[in-house]
Amino acid sequence: MAGLLLAAGGGRRLGGRPKALLDHRGRPLVEHAARVLRDGGCGPVHIVLGAAAETVRTRAELTGYGISVNPDWAQGMGSSLRVGLTALAGSGADAVVVSLVDQPGIGAAAVARVVAAYTGRDALAAAAYGGERGHPVLFGAERWADIAASAEGDRGARAYLRRHAGAVALVECGDVAEAYDIDTPEDLRRLE
Repeated sequence: MAGLLLAAGGGRRLGGRPKALLDHRGRPLVEHAARVLRDGGCGPVHIVLGAAAETVRTRAELTGYGISVNPDWAQGMGSSLRVGLTALAGSGADAVVVSLVDQPGIGAAAVARVVAAYTGRDALAAAAYGGERGHPVLFGAERWADIAASAEGDRGARAYLRRHAGAVALVECGDVAEAYDIDTPEDLRRLE
């Protein structure tokens, strides 16, 4: 079960502060998010960087993780998802759990629940919060090419998941995680 962390965004609504570099528990947020995937049962874990990629590599301790840099990160999450799925294509993984760097309220317990929903190489699963689909999401390897082909803008795999809603196993995680994003200066208070 591979893990894929999308951490390329430039933090436009945060005044251009890349989310991967936000301070959380004394370290860059990207470290926390990558560790959550690993602690939740994913390996290998791959990180897609973009905005300030070299600064992220310098400041964050990312030894043991695969890293790709998305040169088109400003086009949105869809391009980062494509980069990450392409990087993992030769890994031999049967599925990938995808998470976002800006959701520090989602921990290893939620990732482990989504990992446990794996049913085969065509699996689709997603964490749910009060019955609403959220992150992380699990994609069986047989679906990666179609997901990558449909990933656009900031929607990532949203359209694909909507088209295949009947196949998506929702895994309730509201009791072990909070699915908020760090998007605005007001959200920064949620970081520790």
